[in-house]
Amino acid sequence: MNPSARKSFNQNFTNEKYQQFLKQLDNNLHGPVQFRVAETPVFLTADFRDKLIDAGNAIVDAILQPGFKELTERAIPAKWRVANENDHPHFIALDFGVCKDDAGNIVPKLIELQGFPSLYGFQVLMGDAYKDVFGIGDDQTVYFNNLDKAGYLDLLRKTIIGDNKPEEVVLMDVNAPEQKTAVDFYITQKYLGIPVVSLNDLKQRGNQLFYEADGELKLIKRIYNRLIFDEIDGDNAIFDKVVDIRQPLDMEWITHPNWFYRVSKFTMPFLSGDYIPQTQFLHQIEYLPADLENYVLKPLFSFAGQGVIIDVTVDDIRSIKDPENWILQQKVNYEPFVEAPDGGVKAEIRLLYLWPDGDAQPTLAINLARLSRGKMIGVRYNKDFDWVGGTIALMPR
Repeated sequence: MNPSARKSFNQNFTNEKYQQFLKQLDNNLHGPVQFRVAETPVFLTADFRDKLIDAGNAIVDAILQPGFKELTERAIPAKWRVANENDHPHFIALDFGVCKDDAGNIVPKLIELQGFPSLYGFQVLMGDAYKDVFGIGDDQTVYFNNLDKAGYLDLLRKTIIGDNKPEEVVLMDVNAPEQKTAVDFYITQKYLGIPVVSLNDLKQRGNQLFYEADGELKLIKRIYNRLIFDEIDGDNAIFDKVVDIRQPLDMEWITHPNWFYRVSKFTMPFLSGDYIPQTQFLHQIEYLPADLENYVLKPLFSFAGQGVIIDVTVDDIRSIKDPENWILQQKVNYEPFVEAPDGGVKAEIRLLYLWPDGDAQPTLAINLARLSRGKMIGVRYNKDFDWVGGTIALMPR
């Protein structure tokens, strides 16, 4: 997309540098990366960067509108509603496909959004490693809003830790060390000094939570939550074995689990604009479009692309028992604009926002990108390809 930066990178690329890049990542982490990292970053032009920013601003405005909570009440499944919800998500992630419009222009199209953390720590390390190993100049940055690495980490610290001591804030997930995203957990621990704990490490005394360190119980004032309830949904007795985190507890959520559902695919039908594909709740559609081949069917309450039906048929729709929990979304056609040595590769850019308590609105801070040759974006759909996987976008400073 940035032709000169792409040409320079490709001319100087070697597999030896790529292996050095992977080694630099692993050497700074608790363990090796468990997902594929791409050979290349994405190089954005200033024009496309500005289109992304404009698209993101319009969506954030919709989230900020009065009544957003009322509009999204139905999004939260009753069994996973958690007490003591706050008034805003601390994290917003917006996924845009890089597409071509009818006039032939390269434009972003919203794919999904989430009020939940992403790889806010790992992306810093990845950006540094690409620049170091491949000799990318300081005129290119992974950050927005004039942030540099120090300013970004300060904003991340303000969002996650706030006025607390690092040892009073825990990063928590179910079986945290075993998650594919554990590399992000431990680099975040390195940057911020907060402990990483699993769900079954939480200990309750009254309405307070603790974790054990050095043989002592440590009070938890904030949980940086990385747990998605889908991962424990199959165990109906889960809260007989661990602390029931849905109950009122004397601590803060960063971010509160209810925002995972409020800012999600559920929000898509309420959005409109040049960068938003037409999206409807399935149960509200009076007449199915004649060109179903140009739509995808998505379950509201799933993640990582699970359950999505790409080649939709009338029978698929008729077989759905809970249409109120599905959306029909117009397909977006990814443009394979990233030039690999053997052809074009599709890309998706995730804008990552941070919203610390006390700020009037979220700040667009950093990004994540994914490259694909498969039918869907995502590491699991690109296992047998190269020049695909997780990466980051670099933009003119």
